[in-house]
Amino acid sequence: FVEDLAPKIREMAPVLGELLTGLIVKEAGGGDKVVAYGKSAVVGLNGELEHASALIHTLHFGNHYRSAVKGKTYLAFNNTRGPANTPILVPMMGTDDEGTREHYLTMQFNINDAPFSDEIVIALGAALGGRPHHRIGNRYLDLKELGHDQKNPAAI
Repeated sequence: FVEDLAPKIREMAPVLGELLTGLIVKEAGGGDKVVAYGKSAVVGLNGELEHASALIHTLHFGNHYRSAVKGKTYLAFNNTRGPANTPILVPMMGTDDEGTREHYLTMQFNINDAPFSDEIVIALGAALGGRPHHRIGNRYLDLKELGHDQKNPAAI
């Protein structure tokens, strides 16, 4: 336990962000191919959820990916704690507009031997296209039907 995780965040998050972004953009065939993205972290049972959160919930991590794909939205995320073989869920949303739903996707996988009790798994997800038969509308239509302002969706 340390009171302030900021020094470790600034040390490790940019390195992880740059490394993982390079790998996923290369696999995608270029940042311009990515239309949806997300991130996830799973900390082992001897770790704290705060450790996983610290690594992915910082612009020092996420801005590498966002910049590489010219994303305009925040990165959808999931973080959890669990033993080896814990399902890793990477929710994704469109890189250009968080209100369009054709890119609301979730990538799920597991790693048989990770995370060990003292490890953290960090993952990025990417989609090169949306759902093939998208037909559930978008957030903007819902807001209009509910009489809510797009800038105040909760109407508070």
